[in-house]
Amino acid sequence: MPQRSSEHRHNSPQRKAGRHEQRGRRRADHPGSPPLHPGSPPLHPGSPPLHPPWHSGGPAAPQLWPQPVIVDGRTAWLLMDQPPRPPQADPGRGHKQRPPSPSGNRDRRKPSWKICAHSERSGSVERPRFIPVTSLEDVQAIRCAEFHPFGKLYAIGSNSKTLRICSYPKLVDLRDDHVTCQSSVVLKRPRHHKGSIYCMAWSPVGDLIATGSNDKTIKLMRFDADSCTMEEPAAELTMHDGTVRDVCFIEDMSNKSSLLVSGGAGDCKIYVTDCATGVPFQALSGHTGTVLSLSTWGGAMFVSGSQDRTVRVWDLRSRGCVNRLQPPSVHTASRGSPVASLAVEPSGRLLVSGHEDSSCVLYDLRGDRVIQAFRPHDGDVRSVRFSPHAFYLLTAGYDNRLVLSDLQGDLTMPLPSVVVAQHQDKVITGRWHPYEFSFLSTGADKTCTLWALPPV
Repeated sequence: MPQRSSEHRHNSPQRKAGRHEQRGRRRADHPGSPPLHPGSPPLHPGSPPLHPPWHSGGPAAPQLWPQPVIVDGRTAWLLMDQPPRPPQADPGRGHKQRPPSPSGNRDRRKPSWKICAHSERSGSVERPRFIPVTSLEDVQAIRCAEFHPFGKLYAIGSNSKTLRICSYPKLVDLRDDHVTCQSSVVLKRPRHHKGSIYCMAWSPVGDLIATGSNDKTIKLMRFDADSCTMEEPAAELTMHDGTVRDVCFIEDMSNKSSLLVSGGAGDCKIYVTDCATGVPFQALSGHTGTVLSLSTWGGAMFVSGSQDRTVRVWDLRSRGCVNRLQPPSVHTASRGSPVASLAVEPSGRLLVSGHEDSSCVLYDLRGDRVIQAFRPHDGDVRSVRFSPHAFYLLTAGYDNRLVLSDLQGDLTMPLPSVVVAQHQDKVITGRWHPYEFSFLSTGADKTCTLWALPPV
């Protein structure tokens, strides 16, 4: 077990409370704070608190230093989690990245930024400039991409039925004037499915990869990350009677095996498959529309979003649905919208759902209440993902944009957000790197792009 850092050793509850009080952060559970949504009573002592993610067991909030940077020829102020370098130092030279931390996360240690100015629409906000590091172009739309858990590889699936594994480039010398280069493909399977590849997932330890398609099948394969090879033949799962829209892995700690959860169109059931045998052993009913999205955060629990406008929380230990949510819409006349995407932050406290009416909804799972609904896009929100420590939220929409929202403040207030990347057509997927401050995006413009923020 890795040793706890000095930062964690000195982050006792008393010290944390002192730091938070000094910063003057308004706590969402403070008596007299505004209700989470119209008609909801304010939180009171004894209610589950709703703070930024680090208050629910995550790392302590970082101290921030203002620092000017030049963005598109203009001066913008960023709040950095490290003090500015001495004036004589050249920030663009000699910058060395730290190796991955033992926990596999570097999101909070890497210099990050906090949005200072914001509005309801992000068009007028000063924004950091994420650079397209690599790009891959296909002959058809690219629907999905996922980082390998170790972060050195990523997989891409497209409508051309092709599965590719690409290597992750070194970003040590990334500069503002970087010229986008081709992605380095280390493995290619041209006819991986008989139809378009709609979704994919890696197992938590990266030894399995699953892909779902509109050919109504799931391909499950063993993968060797050291040699970048797949074990033939692939196991083909055929229990679905419609397009497989999403898959995710859950670790069964009772027998130390992986379970695959999958959902889609047709009978709208969610199937749980034992990866050791390739045999589905549970079929979970409840949704009345196509299952569009799945997300898990460890343990035996996961969530599902559907065309029927609901989110369901499932617990495999009880073999059924333990909660049903119907997120509100930003449009007052609407009773909600199909749930096109969803994600749960690592502690299992905060859920975000993306909807076809261009809205997102933040939900407190433990408190079982809506925090807020907001509208970061002008089209369907097809992808939502928390950064590794949930300091930021990355959303992708059919308005061709990827938007970054800051979660480091009062979550009941409007979230500062900026557009950080764009495609030439609809954006379908946005995925964070496991520990680097970078992300992948795929779109209907037939491209998959890796974006990263150069060292300041």
